[in-house]
Amino acid sequence: NIKFPWRLKTGNYVWIGERVWIDCIGDVIIGNNVCISQGALIISGNHNYKEQTFDLLVKDIILEDGVWIGANSVVCQGVVCRSHSVLTLNSVANTDLKPYSIYQGNPAIKIRDRLIK
Repeated sequence: NIKFPWRLKTGNYVWIGERVWIDCIGDVIIGNNVCISQGALIISGNHNYKEQTFDLLVKDIILEDGVWIGANSVVCQGVVCRSHSVLTLNSVANTDLKPYSIYQGNPAIKIRDRLIK
């Protein structure tokens, strides 16, 4: 499912699994060689629960080259997943992911470096 597909930009060799939801209220930019595993949510909008008007908050999401978003994980508005970072199964990224790092949990925290041979 892709909401507002004209706001989605993808590089080459991008894999998007089954039941992925990409909510392109803001721009979603996906680099090359990115894997978004089944059931993941990429959500670029939210609501300001502190305001009576419940205003819509929109921030772009960037998944740089080589990123892997694990199954059933969530990438929140405004997050940048830096080069070759990994968000593991069922994790929630609400802050930027550092390059070549593996993140886990809710909220996701860095658990180790990603070493690629």
